[in-house]
Amino acid sequence: MNEKTTHFGFQDIPESEKAGRVRGVFGSVASKYDVMNDAMSLGIHRIWKDAMMDWLAPRAGQRLLDVAGGTGDISFRFLKRAGYGHATVLDLTEPMLIEGRKRAEAESMADSLDWVVGDAMALPFPDASFDVYTISFGIRNVTRPQEALNEAFRVLKPGGRLMVLEFSQIPNELMQKVYDLYSFNIIPRLGQMIANDRDSYQYLVESIRKFPDQEAFLDMVRQAGFEQAKYRNLSMGIACLHSGWKI
Repeated sequence: MNEKTTHFGFQDIPESEKAGRVRGVFGSVASKYDVMNDAMSLGIHRIWKDAMMDWLAPRAGQRLLDVAGGTGDISFRFLKRAGYGHATVLDLTEPMLIEGRKRAEAESMADSLDWVVGDAMALPFPDASFDVYTISFGIRNVTRPQEALNEAFRVLKPGGRLMVLEFSQIPNELMQKVYDLYSFNIIPRLGQMIANDRDSYQYLVESIRKFPDQEAFLDMVRQAGFEQAKYRNLSMGIACLHSGWKI
């Protein structure tokens, strides 16, 4: 039987290869990842992550699972907002977690943080373990995003909250064209200049274009079992927040 394929940017590859390739991309850019985020989004990713926290409204004592949590950006924000609680940062790529551990926040919050190498499609946690599940700019890199959402539902407690921050599609065709020009012409060059890695950033741009639009992804959130599923566009839809509850 032929193996199922998936996309890696604009290439079709066997599903079994995707995780290794994604690991390669993020292993390669880990040390420059935070700098590149600022350069690519002109710092706007920080505003998007703050908007995510505003909608999430972390509460004291909550347990967060931050999947594809990389260098800890979301977990640090969550713990600061909550006052106290616990965050588990899970990522496929160990070099990203190592970079996260080096950050000053990681030292001051060490008692409230775990760093775990793991796969979004097969989470190494029991059912109903967490109050909140977040994944930021990570779900489009998962081989089968629906399985990641199903796993999110499984590990959340009843009353738990899912929140996904991801690049999306601009509903305005002209604006989308302008954004594509920027993405395909500027971002790989920035990757070359800052991270000495054009190919990884070419992949990231392509992966954004292959990801389902807002409504299609909303259907996937509902399919996983989440209720009160909604989304909010950020910066006209360049990024989007999807939210759902396990009721």
